Amino acid sequence: MEDFRELSAAMDSALLDVLGDAVQVDGKPARGMFAAPWLQPQFGRLKTAIVEPQLSMRDGDAVGIVKGSVVVVDGLSYEVVSIEPDGTGWTALILRPAA
Repeated sequence: MEDFRELSAAMDSALLDVLGDAVQVDGKPARGMFAAPWLQPQFGRLKTAIVEPQLSMRDGDAVGIVKGSVVVVDGLSYEVVSIEPDGTGWTALILRPAA
């Protein structure tokens, strides 16, 4: 029987494969969940409180990413300004448009 962490990791992987965004981080392909205030992300009918673009990734996929890393999403470049693990196995990369 698998434990909860193994089941959660399998679920996260399946979700990213189907719903995740293909991105590049420092020139390397990666997958995550991109959200930006101008995309007006919502949960049901509620708007989220996102005020800056961010990319959520599994902790293991975020290893080696540092402030100043470059993330490319849909051809647009962003700079990582903050790295925020949430304690559930996911890390939010807080972004700003690259100059």
